[in-house]
Parts: sequence; C-alpha cells; structure tokens
Amino acid sequence: MKRLAIITTHPIQYYAPVFRLLHQRGNISVKVFYTWGEGAMQKHDPGFNRVIEWDIPLLDGYPYEWVINTSTDPGSHHFKGIINPALNSQVAAWQPDALLVFGWAYSSHLGVMRHFKNKLPVYFRGDSTLLDERSGLKSVIRSLFLKWVYKHADHAFYVGTNNRRYFEAYGFELSRLTFAPHAVDNERFAGNRTAEALKLRHDLGIDADDILVLFAGKLEEKKSPGLLLNAFLNLPAGNVHLLFAGSGNLKQYLEDKAFGNKHVHFIDFQNQQQMPVIYQACNLFCLPSKGPGETWGLAVNEAMAGGKAILVADKVGCAIDLVKPGYNGYIFKSGDENSLLSCLTELTRSKKILEKFGENSGKIIADWNFKKIAEAIENKLTE
Repeated sequence: MKRLAIITTHPIQYYAPVFRLLHQRGNISVKVFYTWGEGAMQKHDPGFNRVIEWDIPLLDGYPYEWVINTSTDPGSHHFKGIINPALNSQVAAWQPDALLVFGWAYSSHLGVMRHFKNKLPVYFRGDSTLLDERSGLKSVIRSLFLKWVYKHADHAFYVGTNNRRYFEAYGFELSRLTFAPHAVDNERFAGNRTAEALKLRHDLGIDADDILVLFAGKLEEKKSPGLLLNAFLNLPAGNVHLLFAGSGNLKQYLEDKAFGNKHVHFIDFQNQQQMPVIYQACNLFCLPSKGPGETWGLAVNEAMAGGKAILVADKVGCAIDLVKPGYNGYIFKSGDENSLLSCLTELTRSKKILEKFGENSGKIIADWNFKKIAEAIENKLTE
C-alpha cells in the first residue's frame, strides 16, 4: 500500500476529517506530521482575540505525530513561526512514497519541500488566489519568487477556479494540477437543528416571518462587516434583521454604530457544535470581504450546506464557483456600498425566494465534499 506523509501546521476542522476518511477508506496509508507542535491545541487566535479549543474531535481516527517546534514565536502567522529541526528525519523514518505539504510560507514547510524534491513526489495543497494581485515591481519580484517556490512541488491540488488560475500563473501546467474541492462537513451543517434555530431567533426578538441576514466570522477589516452594517442601516424593508456572530477588533465599533437599533444583533464567538444552529436561524448569509486574503470563505460552504441563500463580495475566492447569481444568491462589487445595498434590497424582498435560493445552495454544495478530496489524493498517489 502506498504511503503518504502529510505535512501541516495544526489540527483544523476542515482538514482533519479528510485525514480520517483517507485512513478509514484504506486505499493508501497516511500519517500526518503536525509542525506547530502540541502547543497548537491551545492556540491564541488574534482574529477572535481568544484561545480557541474546538469542541469537535480533530485528532481521532488517523495516525499523526507532533513535531517539536523550536520557534521563539510559534504559530502559523509568520514564516519563522514553524521551525522543526527534526522534521525531515521524522518524515524519512516513516518511509513514505510521497509527501503532501499544506502551505509553503513556513520555514520548515519550504525546507521539507526542498529536501525531498527529486527524492520523492512532492504534492502541494494551498488556496491562494490572484484576487488581491497588484502590478508593479513588488509584484514582479513576488512572481519570480513564487515560481521558484513551486518548482519544488511536482503536483498541486487546487480548491476551485481562482486557486487553479493562481497555480497556472506561477508555473503549474494543467497536467500538474488536480481538482480537490474545498469542503466542510456538509452533513453536520445540514442536520436538522430547527427547534434550536427558532429558539435563537426568539431569544433575539426576531419574529418567525422576519428575514434574518447573518454575518459569521471574525469582525476584522478584511471581512468588511462595517460595510454590511452601513448598507443594512439603509435598507428600506422594515422586517429585516442583521446578526453578527463572532468577535474581533471591530466589534466595539459595530456595536457603537448600531446602538439603539433593535434590528441589529450581536452574539459572541460560537464553537463548531453551535454553528449549524446559527446558520439555520438565518435566511441569508452574507460575506462582504474586501481582502486581502479572503482566499476562499469556507463559511459560505457551511451556510450553503445549511440550505441558505448567499450574498458575497467578488473578492471572496469561492464566489465564482459557489454563487450562481439569480439561482442561489448574488455577488456584489467589493467595497461598493451601493452595490451591496442593491443586492440586499433585492434579496430581502421575498422570504419565499430566499427559501428557493437556499434549496439551490444545498444542491450546489452537495458535490463539494470530503469524499471528492480523498478520491483526488488517492488517485494521484496510486496512478
């Protein structure tokens, strides 16, 4: 059986289920090497401004090893945050047939790619896009550097259209690319949580016939929650509510701006077990990000799995693949309040249309699942 060593920083709710599925399917042998070290299990997330401990299992059902991280400032927020002197030897000791590296922008990850290049097939997984690219000398230098980086990868698994275009721009021919969709646990988010969702609406003072627009995530500049609030405050409809679910450095600003408005609501950071309830309580999910760095927006997958209509900015990486204007939602021009207000006005005219769009979201997202990712990896390793 072919053996695949997987190099990634820390357990993540979007990747651990794929590792578990690969192990359960038994078509290849996998071992995950976590390079942040055990300290990653209680990491401080600066975006949410708290220590995050997920309430779903992320280490069950697949083999893994912690790799000692000697960085003086450990974390995935900078290149020198992941330094593992023993990584190459630990990987080699397991005797893999190939490597799959998640992200290159860490000292040890780039190092392991360079070390095993021409020794073993090196596969790569990332979700970067060209949506934030700018012209100029810095862009030229960055392009040359990235083409050098990706020469150390034999093949890449791309998550969607914008990610594929990124890989093509930096030297990957189509023959070196395989589609492995970005995915979430669709079944968990689609599971019936109606009673809890109705209770949440009731507790917030939202009537059953009212429309609820949801923003869920970090309240930070790149996600533009302020733009959404400004547009919402100019909505003509009186039966529409807005819920911000999350925390971050813009929370106080948003609360101050919405002070006294009974149609704008806030709840703090919610863990994974509660998120399906949050999505199912809403009628429309909005991700108004302007970037830079909204490479995909997996919250959109989650909301679609929950059967919700979608409104996103064109700087959200998944927009081109997951949002079909007039079918399951709309895409507005990033940073343009009038464009956002126009889409919000159109979408909040009819709850029945939102319900139909939500059904269509469920149909679209069904094919974006963990099984497709596992199959793509298995097929590449065993071809």
